[in-house]
Amino acid sequence: MQDVVAALSADWRAGARSGLATVVRTQRSAPRPAGATMLRRADDSVVGSVSGGCVEGAVYDLAGEVLASGTPALQRYGVSDDDAFAVGLTCGGILDVFVEPVSPETFPELGGVLEDLEAGRPVAVVTVVAHPDPEHLGRHLVVRPDTPSEGALGDARLDDVLTEDARGLLSAGLSTIMEYGAGGVRQGEGVEVFVSSMAPAPRMLVVGAIDFAAAAARQGKLLGYRVTVCDARGLFATRARFPDVDEVVVEWPSRYLAAEIDAGRFDDRSVVCVLTHDPKFDVPVLLESFRLPAGCFIGAMGSRRTHNDRLERLRAAGATEEDLARLHSPIGLDLGARTPEETAVSIAAEVIRTQWGGGGAALAATTGRIHARRGGPARSMSPITSA
Repeated sequence: MQDVVAALSADWRAGARSGLATVVRTQRSAPRPAGATMLRRADDSVVGSVSGGCVEGAVYDLAGEVLASGTPALQRYGVSDDDAFAVGLTCGGILDVFVEPVSPETFPELGGVLEDLEAGRPVAVVTVVAHPDPEHLGRHLVVRPDTPSEGALGDARLDDVLTEDARGLLSAGLSTIMEYGAGGVRQGEGVEVFVSSMAPAPRMLVVGAIDFAAAAARQGKLLGYRVTVCDARGLFATRARFPDVDEVVVEWPSRYLAAEIDAGRFDDRSVVCVLTHDPKFDVPVLLESFRLPAGCFIGAMGSRRTHNDRLERLRAAGATEEDLARLHSPIGLDLGARTPEETAVSIAAEVIRTQWGGGGAALAATTGRIHARRGGPARSMSPITSA
């Protein structure tokens, strides 16, 4: 829903009805992840994408039918064996797309969801996408971290189970389809729901207000991170030099990071890029970074000599070998990068490889599926935004 929230908000608040299409399941080389959305607006314009172009026309037409009938629909789109250019995915993937009519009548709880999105508060929307009783299709449950859920799925026990399960997915920023049996029995069959977790954007902290930092910060924004640049030198850490980032902080980086960790503002999706290659900044902030959750990416820039010197300084300051094993240094993949912009691409590439478990080789030199999975549901990296 994040993909289309501004247009959806405008239509819903105007009392109009829109057709919302959501990718709820993918197989093989599907072009968009679970949670991707497309909206057929009340004026018949379209916002968002569910397939990058492969089946958008067919989904648009289905949304028109759903709006006309008022009945939600779950449709599978896959490659056609007879004609790869028929309606389907020429990449060979499979998408399950759920299309539902959305209005104040069909989804009265959406107003509160929109307020959460605009305020940057985490929220999960649970939608029934398959059920033995068609009357249950499209029912919603809105789940927040620490308040009672809103809405109803038609089964009080299922509501209770989904509230618990959706909170777990929301805390990890995960969106996925789940199946239950009658009465909310886990691992049962018959009732499928899609849990869309909309968590705030993951954090990226760039330490060091240098030209490489400006390029790395731009890459971070492209990847959907909330980017903070931190440097103790106010002469360099200015909004004029970093106009596109979310925050520019003039503070000792180790002190700033310690306070943010203590306040719980970093999670296991976070990234820390230490680009100063200056021991008086590097060592203290890296020591603090080792307190971050295990899934965080921690990287530091520098030559081989700088890297070896940094390791010795960190050991002398109390870092363990387990701590040092978490450190990506020298940061970035071997792309032959020279300029700050090229180096930023190599850093972004290593962050992506670490996140998704890729090998980093050229795709032409590999076999098997392109969109690798680490196992489990897809992690949503999209930031909450109303734009």
